[in-house]
Amino acid sequence: MAEHILFLTGKLAKNSLEKTLAEVAPDFTYTVHQIGLSVAALMTTDMIKRRLTDTFGAQRVVLPGRFRGDLDELSAHFKVPFERGPDELKDLPQFFGKAARTVDTSQYDINIFGEIVDAPERTVEDIVRLAGLYRESGADVIDLGTLPDTPFDHLCDAVNALKGEGFKVSVDTHDPDTLLKAARSGADYLMSLNESTLWVADETDATPIVIPTTPEDGASLYRCVDALLKKSKPFLADAILDPIHCGLSASLVRYHELRKRYPDIEIMFGIGNLSELTHADSVGVNTVLLGIASELNIRHILTTSVSEHCRRAIQELDTARRLLYWCREHDSPPTNIGNDLLGLHERHPFPNTEEEIREFADAVRDRNIRIQVSDKGIHVYNRDMYETVEDPFDIYPKLELDDDVGHAFYLGIEMARAHIAWQLGKRYEQDEPLSWGCAADKKEQDLTTQQAHGVTYKKNARKKTTKTIKKATKE
Repeated sequence: MAEHILFLTGKLAKNSLEKTLAEVAPDFTYTVHQIGLSVAALMTTDMIKRRLTDTFGAQRVVLPGRFRGDLDELSAHFKVPFERGPDELKDLPQFFGKAARTVDTSQYDINIFGEIVDAPERTVEDIVRLAGLYRESGADVIDLGTLPDTPFDHLCDAVNALKGEGFKVSVDTHDPDTLLKAARSGADYLMSLNESTLWVADETDATPIVIPTTPEDGASLYRCVDALLKKSKPFLADAILDPIHCGLSASLVRYHELRKRYPDIEIMFGIGNLSELTHADSVGVNTVLLGIASELNIRHILTTSVSEHCRRAIQELDTARRLLYWCREHDSPPTNIGNDLLGLHERHPFPNTEEEIREFADAVRDRNIRIQVSDKGIHVYNRDMYETVEDPFDIYPKLELDDDVGHAFYLGIEMARAHIAWQLGKRYEQDEPLSWGCAADKKEQDLTTQQAHGVTYKKNARKKTTKTIKKATKE
């Protein structure tokens, strides 16, 4: 017997919900119940308990994704499971197909080395502070980079301080004396040894990371690997990734040949050379590089965050390694696995057509201004007007703001968001910040609507909207 589902909605969304369900419900039956509000997201727990007198024999009840009430309380009260659906009605097909596509992001098998490239110029306290930020972003090992002709007199103190805070530490230098000093201070990894400095590995318990004498000299790297394998010494091998137009394709071949020659060794992929010297959005570059690492079973990534456009490299790599691990384990390309790796664009940016937005507008009976975005532009409407513009300035003369500075400021922010969303192809939802995936911290996105402009501003600027909400929730 097919499952029967009850969908609770509001007046404005009822027709669209019924149309969408007609397309996606071959495996279940359903009832759509309009709860008596224009905007479904304004439903509260108490309101549903008062107004819903019949669950229509449903095995579960699906609420709008933006419902913020207590699902457990409703489930206990009605003796039927309540759950949130997607934020957008047009995402219902994906919502009901998600059971077979649930992505577990708790697992990964790639270690991220976050390099502090200018460690000699930083104080110990600053090194520990920055290491903490790297760890919060997903770094597993903190790499202390050294600088040519720059003394690092506080190296031992830095290593000791990091170890005292529970960090794994690597030190990157070509100087054998510095490597030995780092190992004696407790460094876990020594980077970068070659044929001439390989003897350092015999003097310490730290794990050596070996490189070729020159990037093109693969044979020298193979000799290092063979020597360490013979001694049963743990190590990582790095074939050196080159930037675009400096040998990128040849360096990728080197990694492929290294893995083919040694199927079971641990390999490091130092990607900073490419990401830092490619002035493109780093999340896409890093995802592709992680995809290569995943295919070649490379389990150690070295990255840097020197350039401003790479400041989120660790966070991006952490997101990518989790999603790509799941994809590899499920023999799947990285498609339909969420939006965390989509910064500028989205797969389905405009959930409603111009015709559907017009239907919403026709049902509006108040003066509160609504803003929606379709591929045709920005739609602004209330009971007295309906306008579609591409440039927010075109709508200004048509707005009746009644000298309400706060409301004008609020509408200015919302129109700017809508304009950005239309230009880039992003989801826009009035009163919500735009989503930038892992390109921005969630707490930073929250600041966009809270601390950055002030919670007090929001309350004052939305006087008209707030009055509507208060009136609706008192019913």
